[in-house]
Amino acid sequence: MVIKTDICSFSEYRIYPGRGTRFIAKDGRTFLFINKKCLKFSLRKIKAQRITWTTAWRKHNKKVKTEDVGKKKKRRNLRVQRAIVGISLEDIRKKRKEKPDIRKAQAEEALREIKERQHKQVEKRKVEKKNIGPKVTKKAEPKQAQQAQKKSAKAKGKK
Repeated sequence: MVIKTDICSFSEYRIYPGRGTRFIAKDGRTFLFINKKCLKFSLRKIKAQRITWTTAWRKHNKKVKTEDVGKKKKRRNLRVQRAIVGISLEDIRKKRKEKPDIRKAQAEEALREIKERQHKQVEKRKVEKKNIGPKVTKKAEPKQAQQAQKKSAKAKGKK
């Protein structure tokens, strides 16, 4: 026959049937205490870890072995390699196996090509700007036309 035991809210001792007191706080929480001593300490809001005879103190000061409830093993994610669009998995592996100086040389070559392309684009823009010349705005044309009309009107008025 198994006897149902409760645990004291303060001392963490086992409370067997027919022993202890139940305290219900104003907010509705229930506490079980093994004796009046534990009840009074709890009401004074004294920490159980500071009183030497409590189980909490013994655990805190490592006087009792605490059984760790099966620590979970950390799962390590497996690295999965996949091909990228445009490059097969074999090509990726080959590039990884290359020596660092070969990689550096390839990277420098690629940078040179990029810089050359940018330089060519800048030169094209310069040539295009020279060919276009200064732009005449649309607003300037009507003003010139208006001024010409005024001059012609004045010239007619003087005759």
